[in-house]
Amino acid sequence: MDQSGRYANLSLKEEDLIADGNHVLCAYIMKPKAGYGYLETAAHFAAESSTGTNVDVSTTDDFTRGVDALVYEIDEAKELMKIAYPIELFDRNITDGRAMICSFLTLAIGNNQGMGDVEYAKMHDFWVPPSLLRLFDGPAATISDLWRVLGRPHVDGGFIVGTIIKPKLGLRPQPFADACYDFWLGGDFIKNDEPQGNQLFSPLKETIPLVADAMKRAQDKTGEAKLFSANITADDHYEMLARAEFILETFAEDADHVAFLVDGYVTGPAAITTARRNFPKQYLHYHRAGHGAVTSPQSMRGYTAFVLSKIARMQGASGIHTGTMSFGKMEGETSDRLMAYMITDDSADGPYFHQEWAGMNPTTPIISGGMNALRMPGFFENLGHSNLIMTAGGGAFGHIDGAAAGATSLRQAEQCWKEGADPVQFAKDHYEFARAFQSFPGDADKLYPGWREALRINSAA
Repeated sequence: MDQSGRYANLSLKEEDLIADGNHVLCAYIMKPKAGYGYLETAAHFAAESSTGTNVDVSTTDDFTRGVDALVYEIDEAKELMKIAYPIELFDRNITDGRAMICSFLTLAIGNNQGMGDVEYAKMHDFWVPPSLLRLFDGPAATISDLWRVLGRPHVDGGFIVGTIIKPKLGLRPQPFADACYDFWLGGDFIKNDEPQGNQLFSPLKETIPLVADAMKRAQDKTGEAKLFSANITADDHYEMLARAEFILETFAEDADHVAFLVDGYVTGPAAITTARRNFPKQYLHYHRAGHGAVTSPQSMRGYTAFVLSKIARMQGASGIHTGTMSFGKMEGETSDRLMAYMITDDSADGPYFHQEWAGMNPTTPIISGGMNALRMPGFFENLGHSNLIMTAGGGAFGHIDGAAAGATSLRQAEQCWKEGADPVQFAKDHYEFARAFQSFPGDADKLYPGWREALRINSAA
């Protein structure tokens, strides 16, 4: 059934829709299956995403037609489709009237992902009007809170040197805590890797007290505050609360040194909101494990990593992993810096829409995935700032002189970029950074040809 007469209106102007502020606008890359027209398929997509069915039904009235989602722009050559969703379509809490990310996803990324006339459709950007945006939680804690704990300025407090305990699974409680202590002698921030929780070989109630003790000892040794991001991810709301409360009780006076990590993609918006609303003083660390199933450039359905990050800010994530923008081991592009700007700035451009955040707190880009000191100067040059958290697992624990030296090499790499120095020349006066060349010779050969001769390193090193 061709529904373009009802669910498409190409005379609508985007600037008018934005000025009116009564619609959420979504941009998709969409391709119909062979034999289906572009506008016809786009209209069917909008119908399935809102008020439509595959047949006319007797219960439809004039009000129902007034909240139809409408296709307002198409470019078949670019496979671009834009849809305007009336804000009345989206579900609200009965307890406080707040808006829900799950409702947005149910409509905009819902049954339309399985439609028989659609070859693929993937959301690349969306715009939220001020009247709806204010109904989302947004972040409570921000990187400014971590900077305060570290004794830094709460504005432009700079680079937080972090790691992930490696191996990601297989360490018993004491070796895990020992690894934390070793890194904290040089670094700031440690996160649980996404599967680390309450395995039988490393029970949470044995591991966390040892980690808290390691933090105290590292702080005493260095005279510096340290940070830990503890995984509270679980299927069950009450299990998350139990884990979080035990962790805070154990860290006691160092509770403000603790972030809560939640695997937000695999557990969904409910888990993020559970952490955000029950523990608003804790930094909420959104780990996006599994997101590549839909966000990968190889996947033509779902939504992009950019969309996921923007959603995370609306939900209330204090920080979210944003990849390494092609400088690490994971998929990404240097243009992914738009993602970082969108979640940190109050006014930012996306691929298709400009978003005003109206004072909503920022979400920190958390950088991880194959990073080490040698890759960092190029990364910071591409991004343009270092007000972020980097969690380099192999980049710290793979350093030839151990985790503390690895952490120091990461800190020195930021210094190298800030000074605009040549990395090979900088290495001559910064020992830990120089040893990173020997620790990661493959990257060194690729990024800095001739480094062996310049640093007088034997080619067998």
